Amino acid sequence: MNWLTRTVLPKIREMTRKKDTPDNLWKKCPGCGQMIYSKELEENQHVCPKCDHHLRIGSKERFAALFDNGEYQTIELPDVIQDPLGFRDQKKYPDRLKDARSKTNLRDAIVVAHGTLEKHDVVVAVQNFAFMGGSMGMAAGEALIAAATLAVNQRAALIVFAAAGGARMQEGILSLMQMPRTVIAVQRLREAHLPFIVVLTDPTTGGVTASYAMLGDIQVAEPGALIGFAGPRVIEQTIRETLPEGFQRAEYLLDHGMLDQVVHRHQMRETLARIVGLLLDPLHKADVVALPRPGLDLPPTGEIPHGARR
Repeated sequence: MNWLTRTVLPKIREMTRKKDTPDNLWKKCPGCGQMIYSKELEENQHVCPKCDHHLRIGSKERFAALFDNGEYQTIELPDVIQDPLGFRDQKKYPDRLKDARSKTNLRDAIVVAHGTLEKHDVVVAVQNFAFMGGSMGMAAGEALIAAATLAVNQRAALIVFAAAGGARMQEGILSLMQMPRTVIAVQRLREAHLPFIVVLTDPTTGGVTASYAMLGDIQVAEPGALIGFAGPRVIEQTIRETLPEGFQRAEYLLDHGMLDQVVHRHQMRETLARIVGLLLDPLHKADVVALPRPGLDLPPTGEIPHGARR
């Protein structure tokens, strides 16, 4: 009996034991529900080969697909107060930040990098929906301002990939203050005669749509992206009407004049390179004698500019 227990039984268990498989070996498409081999999906730029649905991706995938030879440099972004309001719902805000950083290996929702796109200098800011729904807080506002400042200083085009559920409620009014601050940053780009290109991805909603995401010189969107301020369910409940089919999707907005182009992810790099080449005259650097401003000189978050106090 000991021989059976010690030798035979363990071998039988080993033969019949199910081998562990990685959890990320297959991924389910949100569009058609098909299971797709992760390697195949990655090679297809995270576009479903069955239904052409564009899955959400992060900054690393965006940068690798966009910059020349996949080479770029990320920039260090300003630190902000972690929990200015001492906010707590089901979790403390610092705990939510800690969880998001652990899952994504990011400091916050926006990552900024610079490099070249078909030999044109570009600064690219990518909003990661995986980090707390890409919500716009003080850190995101500082990131957009830093990206605009770098673009002005380098005489480069600024490209923003927007993806957000809106402003970050855990930061209250300080989050909403990022809307006018980012608008001012965009205005500084215009004063410097530099292109500002926005790529709207799924989803782009709330305060992000109400600020920098709809201020691009060129507005591009990925197919099927949800774009709007309030969600369709909220609108239907408010007006008590059934919305048209495809309402707030990229194709609907294109038909109604809100976008310039809807571009497939496989053609995104080529399209952006062509746009940057048309808007960013290579001779412009040599023609510029002095910039309107070397930086943006915006007041820190939460500080009221001098002369605005009552």
